[in-house]
Amino acid sequence: MTELPGKAQIVVIGGGIIGCSTAYHLARDHKADVILLEQGKLTSGSTWHAAGLVGQLRSSASITQVLKYSVDLYKRLKDETGLETGWKMTGCLRLACNDDRWTEYKRLATTARSFGMDMHLLSPDEVKKMWPLMDTSDLVGASYLPTDGQASPSDITQSLAKGARMHGAKLVEGVRVTGFRKDGDRITHVETDHGVIACDKVVNCAGQWARQVGVMAGINVSLQPVKHQYIITGKVEGLNPDAATIRDPDRRTYFKEEVGGLVMGGYEPNPIAWTTGDVPGDFQFQLFDDDWDHFEQHLSQAVARVPALADTGVKQMINGPESFTPDGNFILGVAPECSNMYVGAGFNAFGIASGGGAGWVLAEWVHSGEAPMDLWGVDILRFSSLHKDRDWVCERTLEAYGKHYTIGFPHEEYTSGRPRIVSPLYDRLKSRRAVFGSKLGWERPNWFAPDGTQPRDEYSMGRQNWFDAVGEEHKAVREAAGLFDQSSFAKYELSGPGAAQALDWICANHVTKEPGRLTYTQMLNSRGGIECDLTVARLADDLFYIVTGTGFRTHDAAWIRSHIPQGCKAHLSDVTEEWGTLSLMGPKARDILTAVTDADVSNAAFPFGHVREIAIAGHRVRALRVTYVGELGWELHMPITGAGDVFDALMAAGEPMGLKPTGYRAIESLRLEKGYRAWGSDITPNDSPFEAGLGWAVKLRHNIDFMGRAAAERAASQPLKKCMAGFTVDDSAITLLGRETILRDGEFAGYLSSGGFGYTIGKPVGYGYLRRTDGVSEDWIAAGSYELVVAGERIPVRVHLAPLHDPEAARVKA
Repeated sequence: MTELPGKAQIVVIGGGIIGCSTAYHLARDHKADVILLEQGKLTSGSTWHAAGLVGQLRSSASITQVLKYSVDLYKRLKDETGLETGWKMTGCLRLACNDDRWTEYKRLATTARSFGMDMHLLSPDEVKKMWPLMDTSDLVGASYLPTDGQASPSDITQSLAKGARMHGAKLVEGVRVTGFRKDGDRITHVETDHGVIACDKVVNCAGQWARQVGVMAGINVSLQPVKHQYIITGKVEGLNPDAATIRDPDRRTYFKEEVGGLVMGGYEPNPIAWTTGDVPGDFQFQLFDDDWDHFEQHLSQAVARVPALADTGVKQMINGPESFTPDGNFILGVAPECSNMYVGAGFNAFGIASGGGAGWVLAEWVHSGEAPMDLWGVDILRFSSLHKDRDWVCERTLEAYGKHYTIGFPHEEYTSGRPRIVSPLYDRLKSRRAVFGSKLGWERPNWFAPDGTQPRDEYSMGRQNWFDAVGEEHKAVREAAGLFDQSSFAKYELSGPGAAQALDWICANHVTKEPGRLTYTQMLNSRGGIECDLTVARLADDLFYIVTGTGFRTHDAAWIRSHIPQGCKAHLSDVTEEWGTLSLMGPKARDILTAVTDADVSNAAFPFGHVREIAIAGHRVRALRVTYVGELGWELHMPITGAGDVFDALMAAGEPMGLKPTGYRAIESLRLEKGYRAWGSDITPNDSPFEAGLGWAVKLRHNIDFMGRAAAERAASQPLKKCMAGFTVDDSAITLLGRETILRDGEFAGYLSSGGFGYTIGKPVGYGYLRRTDGVSEDWIAAGSYELVVAGERIPVRVHLAPLHDPEAARVKA
């Protein structure tokens, strides 16, 4: 069929597994009028040559749920469509050859149980019994997830395509999209080489072409095609046809059984990119030339693991392009530059594992205009204008590809493409032995190395080399003061006669107080979940200054812009690069600030929750009386060109009083002691303010309608099904990272959302939601006995509903 309709509600571009899954779910679940356009034949891009391994466990509960849905769909799809999917639930063995990897697996097994999955930890002998052809002499052990498996990518896609047609979708092959017609930031028509289709929404599932399809609509899809190779062997004598798939990350290889032989490939540290330019439109059902020299590194490791391969022939090498992203996570969601183009692309060689579930949540997103759950880790809004630089994206993506099978050490930083964005204080901080991390391209000081130590991170699965140094920074903030360079904060100005009206609607808290006031607030989705967590300072009747976390810059701006009521005269400007930010925090903060400004910064003149313009070192400074560390303090925002002068003045006045430059790792330990929530971990679109202990920041007592109010009223009037609580461990040697299972009276009761160490209290600290179907009350929490499962070991803990360290009455608001 090449005759196109003149109009469709939704146009899906791309006939691989993601496009077909999205079309299937739009038609099945939402009865949408949907047409899918494929420039060649279904599966002809990268789906047809995918290896077909299906794993489910990820570090995010929501993404794990997405992958679990894929498995459930592949199991039952044949019953609906009559077409096989090639699904085999073989289970998956992940091999560990060293102690760090084994610790990683013990932690993963705990995460799996937190997410409702049963991952087993096996001895080398148990692995040998399951896989007799394997050499297990170098193994410490292995993890085994019995519900993982493998499938046929082409068969699944064809089955999804048939299902989509059965539910009324149109799928058209041989039609290439050539452009879009737009009205403002919305697409009105899709132009093709067979005609024009008017539409309400577009879903870009074009795989390795998604980037250039995006360019036609004025959006950026940050992906990079990388050459990925695997081989298909001849028959391997003695191989069980139901043998578990194998991931052997310490040898960077994977295996699955196929027709009596093995599929074997790997993720090398020196991958080869394809093109940073446009992918040829006619690259369909095509491969690159075999590159045996490059593949040799995998072949030698594979033979060492499965010696029978030395005597086994190779039937075929597959060397094809796969779309990878700069952080190794796939891309879903609505593009910030175009309000009705959705994207599903960049699946990092686990598109088959993700395909069913990604299509399901993307269809829900397209239908409702909101993500159906916390999908922040894969949201296209996690990227920024930095990701329009294709050379930078290529360099970072190759590093991410090379980390595909490396040990996932806590707090590990990428090294490629750095430094990219630096504040004016970069050289000053570097000279003070700062060790930098990177967030959305910005170099940020994580910690400061003492004299006599190396200013670099040394990664491990336990305490890392910065632990003691961060403790000293933490102590300085608690006892004197610390100075944090937070210039990377995302900063916006919302202006115009309708600015207050817009924020009344968008913000859950009452932020339209008189000028000079500062308010902490969330922004809620229609389910009452937390979409943004930020501060709003009213500078004038028609001007508000909004500050949020570095990584949320694109996301929060997009949320605000897309929820300004129609006809409301309000304009959001991103002013991030115009303003530097220094946070001065600690009991001596007022003394230090008094020494550098003529302004009255007493509590009477400058109370908590206020904003004033003051002068420091000849520069005008927006001083925000707020804290994220549980101490008296100010965020000082100055024109970015003046940041160096202000830093120098503060350090000169403050060092005699004990002021130290401090980093983001200290911020984390300080905020954990105070019980402040972190968006993306402790609070997400899945969580309501009432569950998170933030109900005080919701303006239900005001007669003001706001986004999510109906859901907030329901949450406030019903028993909570979950409640955020803090946990401390008496054994100071325990390392908490998050996702450790919480046991109440020996039974599952939730898992940690974040973890770390509280240096003031001298204990490991974690936060997580206690969950109970029949409701959670303070009495029920207090009546329980609690343990955390940490890397497989049950550790007694104490539960807390109040901050672990709370100097507020004496210092923060004094």
